[in-house]
Amino acid sequence: MTENLKHSLDTISSSHSPHRPLKISKTTDDLSDDEQQQQQPESESMSQRPGIQRYLLAIEYIGTRFSGSQQQSNCRTVVGVLEEAFQNFIGQPVSIFCSSRTDAGVHALSNVCHVDVERISKRKPGEVLEPHEPAVVKRAVNHFLQKNEGDVMVIDVQSVPANFHARYKAQERTYFYRLLSGAEPLSTFEKDRAWHVPEELNLRALQEACKVLVGHHDFSSFRAAGCQAKSPIRTLDELNVSEVVSTPCFPSIMERKQNNLEEDPHAGMNKSETDPPPSFNGGVDLGFGLRKKHRCFVVTARARSFLYHQVRLLVGVLKAVGTGDLKVPDVERILNAKTVTAASPMAPACGLYLGRVKYDLP
Repeated sequence: MTENLKHSLDTISSSHSPHRPLKISKTTDDLSDDEQQQQQPESESMSQRPGIQRYLLAIEYIGTRFSGSQQQSNCRTVVGVLEEAFQNFIGQPVSIFCSSRTDAGVHALSNVCHVDVERISKRKPGEVLEPHEPAVVKRAVNHFLQKNEGDVMVIDVQSVPANFHARYKAQERTYFYRLLSGAEPLSTFEKDRAWHVPEELNLRALQEACKVLVGHHDFSSFRAAGCQAKSPIRTLDELNVSEVVSTPCFPSIMERKQNNLEEDPHAGMNKSETDPPPSFNGGVDLGFGLRKKHRCFVVTARARSFLYHQVRLLVGVLKAVGTGDLKVPDVERILNAKTVTAASPMAPACGLYLGRVKYDLP
């Protein structure tokens, strides 16, 4: 531990216990745009009190060993692990509020939450000190997180005003969903990180199906039972499918030779203009002891808010189109049916990633 971190830990008091804000039954995914702006409770603005600083945290995590992001009794959750790390840091309990709820097995490249912290002197009990710098908070909390499985990390911290709420101030959310296509068994390195689809996926058909679903619609057919949203109407600002390099990615002999030729200024004279560029498509036999790569497809869904399990239900239908079990016109039929029973089986949680939460930061 660095000297600065030791100093920060020494100057925190464990004697003060802040008021724990009331819980809210609805989540971001369950609220319409208007509801999100109107329903911020006064009780969650505890940093109005002098000496309390509200921090906005961006966090990444592997969701496999979590029972979701929200705090639950007798379950390991993202918020629970974060609150424990903060208590170890400042010596008193805190309440953390996430911008977006994620279910068990769902990952995050960047989820955002806020927390209120009061810094009390240990040497002079009752004396309120200046708030910690965001860099100190990040370094200290990550120190304690690494002692708890190491599957969640703070990637950014910013001080924000007392009324800035991670959930209600979010303007846009982006989710990614990874599918790996190919008959080969899924690599150990990809376990619980993507949906393995043994069949070939038709990229053109996937992209055409996305065009039907993007925009302002009644998404009742893509709304799981138990959704508390008052309205199934949502605006899907972006829905597309891209083929990308399957990870982890290491260059093959052909790719290494290709790179060497590009670096050699005299190589162009010997290189045929008809030589194909390096490909990340799967199915290529690389020889004994080297596994075939799967084709990797990423579905991107971007909107202000989503219905419960909306993205996974959308991906379930898209996958059926990609394999040929459904045709593009079937997607419009399912959308117009306005019942979740018309949709294909929901995609598993393991392929879903919360990619970004967008704000107009002060």
